[in-house]
Amino acid sequence: MSDQHNAFEMSPVPAPGPDAVPPEPFRGIYGMPAFVTIPTGDLAASVDFWTRGLGFFELFGIPGRLVHLRRWAFQDVLLVPAQSVPQEASAVSVSFACVLSQVDSLVESCRALRPDSVDGPRDTPWNTCDVVVTTPENARIVLTAAKPFDPAGQEARNLAAVGITPPDAGRGDNEDHG
Repeated sequence: MSDQHNAFEMSPVPAPGPDAVPPEPFRGIYGMPAFVTIPTGDLAASVDFWTRGLGFFELFGIPGRLVHLRRWAFQDVLLVPAQSVPQEASAVSVSFACVLSQVDSLVESCRALRPDSVDGPRDTPWNTCDVVVTTPENARIVLTAAKPFDPAGQEARNLAAVGITPPDAGRGDNEDHG
């Protein structure tokens, strides 16, 4: 498609690789292009898990009404008080990018706070390492880290099977996708 462009320069997600460094937490204010609102029965406990376990920080709060959490730019979560939360985790999940060097420490931090909260890490057919975390609110959070791309690897074949080829494989910036 001719209307696609390489948007990597506007993303905070670094290029995948063993030396990928996560961006610094982003404390600026912007119009949020997307965010998730999560109801909680215990705002303080939720903030504790999200900050100490998942690596978010409190951008700001409105006492008793809302806590705005963030990790990187465009990774925004609004925690809001609720009378109750679901008894089981939803089939719906929300994913947040991380880098490979963060996976083990995120798993350890979450398990230290809630021992049964973590599933994974697992490698995916689309070339990421994913960890599923169930939060105190029973939200399913996927922490996903891109792995280095091996053009001769199984993941490359998986992607090619659905029409996705790397930009340097002869099709420009994947202009045939869409």
